[in-house]
Amino acid sequence: MELSERKKQILCMAVEEYIKDSAPITSGGIKDKGLDCSTATLRNELNALEAMGFLKQLHTSGGRVPTVQGYRFYVENLLSGVKATDKELEDVRALISSRTNSLNEIISGIAKIVSHATNYPTVVMLDGVDNLLLNEFKIIPLLENKVMVLIGTMAGYITNTLDISASMQECQDASNYLTKNFKGTSIGFMIENMTELQEGMNGEIQAFQSIVDSLIGGLKKLNSQKLINVSREGSVKLLENGKSVEEAKKVLSVLDDKEKLEESLTLSGKGEIEVSVAEEEGSECSVVKAPILVQGRQLASIGVIGPQRMDYSGIASALKVVIDQLREMKGDE
Repeated sequence: MELSERKKQILCMAVEEYIKDSAPITSGGIKDKGLDCSTATLRNELNALEAMGFLKQLHTSGGRVPTVQGYRFYVENLLSGVKATDKELEDVRALISSRTNSLNEIISGIAKIVSHATNYPTVVMLDGVDNLLLNEFKIIPLLENKVMVLIGTMAGYITNTLDISASMQECQDASNYLTKNFKGTSIGFMIENMTELQEGMNGEIQAFQSIVDSLIGGLKKLNSQKLINVSREGSVKLLENGKSVEEAKKVLSVLDDKEKLEESLTLSGKGEIEVSVAEEEGSECSVVKAPILVQGRQLASIGVIGPQRMDYSGIASALKVVIDQLREMKGDE
C-alpha cells in the first residue's frame, strides 16, 4: 500500500513514540514534535492511517496505537536504511578476532554482548556446522581412557572428548592425517568423504582407526543438533519501560520452548536482517534476527526476542554491527 511521505513520517513517529512511552499518539502530540502542518491536517492523516489499517484506537476518545500492519510497515522501512556504527559493540571485534576462542565461547559471547547492548534476551542457533572450513586437528590423550580433540575452524575451535584409549603417537598420527587430508575443506565434506578415503588408505590409518571413527560419529551428532545459546541478560528488562507482565510472560515462555525458539530463528535465506512482529502469522513475540556468516557461508542465526513494542531500530543496528564485523574479520566479501 503506497503512502505519501507525510503519512510515512506520521506513522513512523506514532510507532516510535508508542515504543518509547507506551502512550497513544494524538494529533497534538505529533504537532509538538515539530511537524509542519496544522492540527486539523494531522487529525485527517491519522484518520486515514487508521482507515488503512496502520493505526487503531483503543478508546473512542483516545489516541491511536500501531497495529501489526503498522509495525510491519515501520520495520520494513527501517531495515532498508539501517547501518552499522563504529561506536556500537566494540567488544565484538575483540571476541571475533581471537582465533584461539572456542566456537562455543564465540557464540555465547556474541549472544551476551548483543543482549547487554539491546536489553532484550538474545538467542543464537548454530545451524551450519557442516559449512565450517577446517584448519587443523589437535588430538591429545587424556587420563581414564579419553582423548581430547581440538578442531580448528575459521570460526574458532570445536572441542570434543572421545571415550577411547590411544597413545601419544597414535594421537599425533591421527592429527597429522586429518589435517593433511581435510585442511581447507568443510566439516560436511569430511563427513561425506571419510568412508571413501578410509577404504583407500586403510594401511595408513589402521593404527588410529578408532580415533577417526569416534570423531566422525561425534561430528555427525553435532551437525544434526542445533546448538541454542540463550543469553537472558535482557530478560529482567522486560518489565521496565512500561512493558506489561503479560508481554513479559509471552517472551519468557518462548525462551523456555526449544521448538518455538528454533522456529522463531529460522531465516528465509536472503542473508539479511529480518523481523517477525508479534501477533503476525500467530507469532507470540517479536524477533529481530540475522544470519551469522563466515566466509560467505551461514554458520548460525542470531535473534533478539521481545514484545511487539520493542526498540526495533536499536536492535537492528546492534545485529548489523555483529554481522558486519564477522564479514570483515573473517575475510567475507
